[in-house]
Amino acid sequence: MDDVSRFPATLAEETVLGLLLPFWQLVIGAFVLAVVLASVGRLVRRGPSRMTTALLVTALAIAGFTVVGVLLES
Repeated sequence: MDDVSRFPATLAEETVLGLLLPFWQLVIGAFVLAVVLASVGRLVRRGPSRMTTALLVTALAIAGFTVVGVLLES
């Protein structure tokens, strides 16, 4: 086991980043959710002829991978 007294700055930095990591995941997830909702809203307003289904499927896949990643992390 390493002597933590030799690396106090590194240990403190890792601790702070460990605390911030879940916050940033929530921020990224919120942005992904906002984009998905905006694309769905635009699709509903303008109809499928103005927005391709591929964009919606891609956004949902990104959101799905994010959720799976968060669930598997814990």
